[in-house]
This record gives sequence, C-alpha cells and structure tokens, in this order.
Amino acid sequence: MRPHLATAALALLAATSAAFAQSAAPADLPAVGETKIDTETFTKTVPSANRFEIESSKLAEQKNVAADVKDFASLMVRDHTKAGEDFKAALEQSQTTASVTPSGPALLPKDQAMLDQLKTLDGDEFQAKYIVLQTEAHKQALALFSTYARSGEDPALKEFAKKTLPTLRMHEERIKDLVAAHS
Repeated sequence: MRPHLATAALALLAATSAAFAQSAAPADLPAVGETKIDTETFTKTVPSANRFEIESSKLAEQKNVAADVKDFASLMVRDHTKAGEDFKAALEQSQTTASVTPSGPALLPKDQAMLDQLKTLDGDEFQAKYIVLQTEAHKQALALFSTYARSGEDPALKEFAKKTLPTLRMHEERIKDLVAAHS
C-alpha cells in the first residue's frame, strides 16, 4: 500500500507544479526561457508591450513621483516611441502579413490590466507599482526579443529584435537603479 501512496503523492505534486507553471505565465505572453517564438506571437506581443511602456510612462510623467522616476518615464516614452517606429519599418520589410493599425495597437489583456492598475494609483503607491510593472515588463521583453533574435523566422523582424536588445538591456539596468533607490 505504501508504494501506491508514494506514487499518488508524486503524481499530485507533478500535477500541482504543472498547473502552477501554466498559471504563472499569462497566455498572451511567451514564457521566459522559451526556445522559439513564432512570428505571429512576436508581431502581436511587441506592439502591445511597447504601447504599455509608453502609456504607463506618460502616466508616470503626470503623477507625483520622484525626479529619477520621471526621468526614467521620459526615457521610456522616447525610446519606446522610436522602437514602435522601428518595428513598423521592420514590418514593412518583413515577409509577414501582420500590419500596424493607424490608431495604434490594442493592448493585450495582460498589458491593459497592468495599465488599469496604474490609473487608479498616485504618489508613492503609483511609483512603487510602476517600478514593479516596469521590472516585469522589461523581463518579459528581454525574453521575447532575445528569443526572437536567436530563432525568429522573419529576417527583417529578427534584425529589429537584435537592434532593440541593447536598449532593452539598458532599460533593465536603469530599472535596477530605481529599485535600489526606492526600496
């Protein structure tokens, strides 16, 4: 009887771990460490993530936050606006049929939920949440871009991913500085 109990416990543990792993990564974002990302996922995720960066940072520029956080927000608006332009240019040269809508991309549900959270906050609460969400967003962006830069299917989009990576890495370093300064 004991071997069956041990087997059942291991099966339950494996099922719980698998369920947790599935719920930990939202369905609309690639999992960190994924070895390949298809072009359709990349072209849907990039515009939404980029728009989240811009919209959340515009909010930060208007809120009562520390000067270094406002400076970071301004950098995000500038760099991610340029990234959006570069992405649009890469799409025009790409082999994919995806396109950017003139009114801008709709936010994916996860990005919209994060933006909605920020809209309800101000001051220290906003600042703390903004830093946390920027940390998470850039971790996801780095995973997405580095994976696509390595294994992407479309040459123009792959080159865009490679050229954008250094900027995203610099953003990650700046976020680490904000975390250290405001923890």
